Order: sequence, then C-alpha cells, then structure tokens
Amino acid sequence: MDDKTAIKQALAYVPQYFEFQREYMPFVGAQVAVRVDGELIFNEAFGYADLADEKPLTTEHLFRIASHSKTFTGVAIMQLVEQGKLRLDDEAQQYVPELKGSPMGSVTVRELLAHGSGMTRDGDDSTFWALNRPFPDREELLQTIREDGKVLEPNEHFKYSNIGYSLLGLIIEGASGVPYREYVTTNIVDRLGLENTGPELRMDRIDDYAKGYSVRAFGPNRIEIDHIDTFEESSATGFYSTAADVTAYFQAHLDGNDTILSDGSKRRMRQVQWTISDDAQYGLGLSITRVNGRTYYGHSGGYPGHITMSKFDPDRKLSISVLTNAADGPAADLCIAILHLIDLALDSKHEAKTDPQPDEKLAPFTGRFAGLWGILDVVNLGGRLYLLAPTSDNPAAEATEMEVVSDTGLKCVGDKGFGGYGEVMRYTFDENGRVSSIRGTSGARMIPIEEFVLPEKVTRPYDPASITV
Repeated sequence: MDDKTAIKQALAYVPQYFEFQREYMPFVGAQVAVRVDGELIFNEAFGYADLADEKPLTTEHLFRIASHSKTFTGVAIMQLVEQGKLRLDDEAQQYVPELKGSPMGSVTVRELLAHGSGMTRDGDDSTFWALNRPFPDREELLQTIREDGKVLEPNEHFKYSNIGYSLLGLIIEGASGVPYREYVTTNIVDRLGLENTGPELRMDRIDDYAKGYSVRAFGPNRIEIDHIDTFEESSATGFYSTAADVTAYFQAHLDGNDTILSDGSKRRMRQVQWTISDDAQYGLGLSITRVNGRTYYGHSGGYPGHITMSKFDPDRKLSISVLTNAADGPAADLCIAILHLIDLALDSKHEAKTDPQPDEKLAPFTGRFAGLWGILDVVNLGGRLYLLAPTSDNPAAEATEMEVVSDTGLKCVGDKGFGGYGEVMRYTFDENGRVSSIRGTSGARMIPIEEFVLPEKVTRPYDPASITV
C-alpha cells in the first residue's frame, strides 16, 4: 500500500470521528481539507454555518483565517526581496517615512517578520478585537507605533505582534508602490487561482461566510459575532479563505513549486528565528511545530468567532487546514488528531505488530460499538485494525492494534499491558453477516452503537440480603 492510499484510509475515519466530537465536545462547525502532492484527497464540512437557521456548513463557505494572513505577508516580503525592492535588514522608516526618528523606526523587516522587533502586540486599546470599535486605520496605526509601539529592545525576546505585521503591510506598500491588498491579490492569490481567498472582508459575498459564534464558557447558548473589516491590519489578520484554498496555497510553499517564490526564499522563511518551546518555533512568517516527531510549517488564526489551524509537511508534500466558526473552536486539536491518525496509518512512529491486510479481510470487524464503559471504534488504518476511542482529542494516542486470528476473533497485540494484551476479542454475527455483539478482551460485552440504549439504572445481579458472610 502506497503512502497516499494509507493516508486516504486514515482520512476515511475522520467524518465518523468529527461527527462524534461535535456532539461530545460541542463545536459549531468545521471545514477540513487535506492535499498530498497537489491532489485534494479530502475536503469536507461538518456542523453548521448558521445555528439559528440550522444551515449546514459546506466546503464552499468562507472563513476568516486571521493570522494565516501573516504567511501571505511573509511571501510578499520575500517576493520584494527577490525583486531587489527591499532587503530583510532594511529599517522600517526607509519605507514608512512617518516613523523616522520614532523608537520603532529603526526596527528591521527581518525583526518584524520574526516577531523579534519588541513591538506591542495590539496596542493600548485593542477593544476592536471584541468589536467594541473599528480596527485601526493608517493614521491610528502609525500613532500607535510611534507612541506605544516599543515594549522591548529588538531581539530581546520573542514577542508576537499584530501591530508589527500591520507595519509590514505599510512597508510592502512603500516598497511596491501599490496598496497591500492589491499587491497580495495580484501576486499571490491570482497567481495561484484561489477563487475563495482574499485579504479582507468582502461585503459583496457576505452571505458566503460562515457565521462566527462566541465561546460556550458562559453557558450552552452561543451568540453570533458579526464579521468586521480589519482595515490597516489586513496584513496581520484580514484574510478569508476556505480549507481547500488554504491547502492549495500551502502546496505552493513546497520545494519545486516556483509559482509564488523560489525554493531559496521558501527555505529562508522556514529557517528557525526563535525557539519558543520544545515543540514550537517561528521562522519568517511561518509557525514551526513538532507533531509526533515530525516538523510542520504553517499558521494558526484567531478572529472574533473563528479559530483556524493549517500546516504543511515538505517531506510528505502534505498540507492540511481545519477551519472552525466559534471563538473556542478546536481547530488545533482536530488538526493534530488527523495528523496522528495519518502517522498511525503510515506507521511512522508506531511499531506495528502485524502486516497490512486486504480491506475485505478487515471490513467485517470494523464499526462503532457501545457498552456501559463507553464507545469503541474498530478502524482499518493502513491495512491494520485498531481500537480507537472517539471520545479522545487524540484517538491515535492510545490506539490498540488488533490481529485477525479467525473469522470471529481479533487478538490484542498492541496493548501496553494494562488492557487485554494477548487475549482474543470475539465477535458474534447475525445471518446477514452483520455484527450482533463483541465480547471485549476485558470481558465487557458491546453492541453496535445504533442498537445501544442506555438503561435508566444498572442494577446488581443479586440480592445483598441473600449473601452470607
């Protein structure tokens, strides 16, 4: 089985997992896409675009992808470097003369791209993030940078800054001679043919956007949050897109694709500028993360009512995007869960105990089963059977590998020893070949989820008064 086929098999479980998670750990909606070597192999949507009207979310709905915008800004800067219109070590005031003589006028393009400028994150009054007022225009942005911009000395500490990336938008305008939104649309979006991507809110397409919602921390009822133009902060947080478009965009970041940048510039963007933690670093406009021992590049996004996460792996030529439309949307958890499932299917970190088997041999055993102790999925990943817990935010973490030992039995071969290692889980089938029940390796009986009804009470099988001690 080749890698792409194994990945598709892992992704086949995603709808089953997502629909359960949407009920178990409620989220409004999620749009998910995965590409491998240019091919869109998964593109689905779950949940709602509009809760009040119970309008289903589709793969065509637009999301505000927020800080993904920083990756587009990074590409624009590197394009201008390639054109000789600026250098990474040029000072901001060279392209934004209003900053000459101010504390932040001498910060460099590189420092801004790497979040090493020491710039304030959002300014002293960032209530626009709660829609209490509009996002800053050019005049307010420049005033914030001049008066409140400097917090640390350059390169003193990693300090994430939306104001710093908004300044990069002004630098792009100064170096290119055209407004930021026009530049990135012409030189990135249009070059890639991204029909559902742009640098700012499109009021002419407002009905195409998934509605955003508040967190559930204050109770089960969510409130709708309007979309808002980010004005001069477009280069930090203004972009909209779909999961399919985002994955196509990140495919253009892979080596060998020169549509938007040379390989040299892309490698430069991926070079580590700051180490934030054992599993998190930052390059030039790209977040760098480690998942299950592999290195991914990409970005997250947080916009009022939308949480998003996208990553790409240059080695596997894989890009993934998960977009959610609530302020507590589990985009990062869902994205990482998918990557772990892919790893399990490809056996990159997991030492499999069995050889891959044909689908027809494994299919009779797969399904979702329920009992008093919970719910269990038996899933075919890469030609091997695994027991997975759909209640987990990382179902691959405690996956138990099972080996087919008979027409009615699976032997536990991948348990760490606390479960039923070495024991056989026995299946009972009806006359139509459907699973009637399974008796697990711990002795518990489970039945298909669609037939399970939780009793009002579970009673003991004996009368305590009849017990003589």
